Parts: sequence; C-alpha cells; structure tokens
Amino acid sequence: MAQNLASAEARVSIDDLRKIAVFADLPCEQLDWLAEHLPVMHFEPGEILGREGEPLDYLTVILEGEIRLQRENGADAVIFRGFAGQVTGLLPYSRLTHFSGTSRAVLRTRVAFLHRSLFTEMLQRMPLLGQRLVSIMADRIRETTRIETQRDKLVALGKLSAGLAHELNNPAAAAQRATGSLREALETVREASIRLARHALSTEQREMITRFEREAQLTPSTSADPLAQSDHEERITTWLEARHVADAWKIAPAIADAGVEVPKLECLAGQVGDVVLSDALIRIASLLTIAKLIDEIEISTKRISYLVQAIKEYSYMDQAAMKEVDLHQGLENTLTILSHKFKSGITVIREYDESLPRICAFGGELNQIWTNLMANAIEAMHGKGELRVRTARELDRVLVEIGDNGPGIPPEVLPHIFDPFFTTKGVGEGTGLGLDTVGRIIKNHHGEIRVSSRPGDTRFQVYLPLTQPRTTAIDTPQKEDDAGNLFTLGPDTKPTP
Repeated sequence: MAQNLASAEARVSIDDLRKIAVFADLPCEQLDWLAEHLPVMHFEPGEILGREGEPLDYLTVILEGEIRLQRENGADAVIFRGFAGQVTGLLPYSRLTHFSGTSRAVLRTRVAFLHRSLFTEMLQRMPLLGQRLVSIMADRIRETTRIETQRDKLVALGKLSAGLAHELNNPAAAAQRATGSLREALETVREASIRLARHALSTEQREMITRFEREAQLTPSTSADPLAQSDHEERITTWLEARHVADAWKIAPAIADAGVEVPKLECLAGQVGDVVLSDALIRIASLLTIAKLIDEIEISTKRISYLVQAIKEYSYMDQAAMKEVDLHQGLENTLTILSHKFKSGITVIREYDESLPRICAFGGELNQIWTNLMANAIEAMHGKGELRVRTARELDRVLVEIGDNGPGIPPEVLPHIFDPFFTTKGVGEGTGLGLDTVGRIIKNHHGEIRVSSRPGDTRFQVYLPLTQPRTTAIDTPQKEDDAGNLFTLGPDTKPTP
C-alpha cells in the first residue's frame, strides 16, 4: 500500500473534496492543503485495500464506490461497509494500529489516503475538521459496539439454544419411544383379553385375575440392586417355563419389576389353572408394562414442561421489564438453562439465604449476568470442578456470589476483564463484551461488582440494592487487597487495581 501510494501521481481534486460532507465548507487554503497531500488510488471489485492484521496508517476518504471490512475467519464476517462520501480508516486520536479485518472493494472504487504522519499538521491547520473527525470516530465506536454486542448476544443465544435443544430432545425422544412401546403393549392386552374372554371362567376366577392385576399395579417397583433383580427375573422365568407359559422371557421382567414372587404366582395358577394362566399372565404383564410406560411419558413431559417454564421465567416473557424478582428463582432457572454444561463433571454447590426478600429489578438482565458469570466459570474449569452459588443479605443490599475452583485469573489480566472488547479467547471465540455487559447491567441497577481470584478460588460478588434509589449516585467502596487482587466496579466507575 505504502509503495503504491508513494508512486501514485493522481491527487484528489478540490471538487471531489467539496462533495464530502466533512470537507464541504472548509476554506480554500485548507482544501488546497488536503488536495496536495491526499493521493488517490483506484480499486477493482474484490481488490484488497488492506489485510487483517496489517498496520493501519492511513485516513481513508471514499470518493466513489464501496468497500467492505470483513473478518477472515468468516464468523459474523462483515464489520463495516463504507460508501462514497464517507471518511474512515485511521482517524486522529484513534488507538487502532492494525486492520481489524480485510478491506476489499465491492464495486469499482476510488479512494484518497492521508498518512498518519500528517495528522498533527492537519489538526493544527484545521481544528474544525479535527472536531468533525473525532465525532466520526465516536459514531464509529458506538456502531461497532452495537454490532459486537448484538453479535455477542446472538452467539450466547446460539449456545443456549444448542444446550436447550439437547435437553429438550432427551425427554422428547424418551416419550416418543415410550409411545411406540405403548401401542404394542395395548395391542397385546387387546389380544390377551379376547383370548381370556373365550375361556369359560367363573366369576371367582375373573375376580381373582382382576385382583391380581390391581395388587401388582399398586405394588411399588422393586428397588433391589441389579444382581438381585436379575436373580428375581430368573426365578420367575424358570417358573413360567416350567408351566409352559408362552413368551416367558418377555413376561418375567414386568412381573419381577412389580415385586411379584413365585408363591403369589402359584396361588394364581391354583385358582385359574394352567390353561388360562398363560393368557392371564400375558395380559397382566402387558398392563404392568403400560403403567410403567405411562409413568415414563409423564416424567418426560413434566421435564419438557419444566424446561419450557424455566425458559419463560429466565427470559421474563410476557412480563413487565422492571418488577419484583426472586433472585433464587432466577439463579435456578439459569442453572437449568446451563445444565447441559454440567454433565461432563461440574458439581453445583448452593448456599442460599432463604430469608432474602424479592428485589425490584430487570429480571431478564439479571439472568444475563448470572449466565455470563456461570458460563465463564465453567469454561475456566474446562468443564470439571465446583461451581459455587451463594446469596446473602448485607444491610440494605443483597449479595449474589458466583465462584469456582478453577485455575484463577492471572494478575496481569484481572484489571482488564471489564474493559470493552478485552478477551483472552482466540480469534472468533469471544467478543470481549460479556463482562462489559455485566458491568453495565449492574451499573443500571445501581449495584456493584467485585472480583477476587487466586488459583482454586475465583469469586464474582454482585451487590444489588434492596430498593432502587431515586438517583444513580452510589458510594463506591474503597479498593481492597486482602487476597492480593481485588477490584470493584460501581455505577460511576470502571474497575481499577
């Protein structure tokens, strides 16, 4: 780029500059200076102005066409679109040093460039232009923050959705399997009932079969260990085979699971006879299977209903934004939403102060705090460890503490964790806005967040007022350093070491 610009003979014309809003009303001598120091280059569609990671040394004025700044990793790729009449690239007072993405021409594009070495002279000659460029930079920061925040939310939503899909799929699949088995069992019951109806049974025999069915269904399922249960099934199977009962291997598990012992079967056989016994036991075993399948379907649908309710409460759907919030319910809903992350080896330890009152807050935003802090803790522990959730009341505030026994936050990183766009994750894995969002939400609630960290013990402590004050002012506690690294973030402060 630098060599191409050095050899560029074309310079921007004053007429071109007057078409750009920030330059339009500048005096002629200032436009003359700009025209003299702004070389112009042409780019064909797809041609690269600068690659991601390369030094960014030039203020860019788009005279014609369109450019697009895009990340090479393709994750939510487009960062910025620039059109004719816009001033972009490196701006005065900007801390940018390198291209944050690869800049390409979308159409046939004509661009003028001003090197950073000329910024000081430009600002001295044109203080009004300096103010305008600072305003452009502020607008760009706001727009970039908005885009990255939206991206961060979508990424978080995607992760939550993937976990919830897995959590919902398990009970849904179980219910579906049980439904298929239920149809088969009902058909077996129908056929066995038809066969029983063909036998010339006395009233006493029919009552005996009905009573046996009822008692077997009312008997709690055996809770014996697997070995004992296997022995029980084997005894039942042996007895059934000795009586030449059809499909003994199918019938035995259901009868054994109902806790029916061989003496009770002997009693039934003595009442109805061996001819009727087979059809009676097939019907009884099928009814027991149906009852068990119904229980499975009920458990599965209750799990689905519980998850849906947790999602609804987590997001505060159909509810006013500011309302009285049960912190424990919010924490439990968040733990439910994240439960798929616990299965690889996370143990959740709860220490709740059950006397905590409800507080007035934006419930959905508080759950966003808990989600960020818990997800960070799980990632820090690499999916194995203790996630500690504690609540307490401290005078006129409530405390919610999220802790973990992971490796801790390095001392050189700790002072920066609440800075916007600061992240220790790889490219494309994080935006660095999670804890920045946490800090802004807490500030909006007139609260405070503290963090202390050492290997094996990291704690984020969120303090929220019991009642929302009329003003946004809040006293920020003094810096504490008991553990060697403790920082605070209040409504009007950034974390300071």
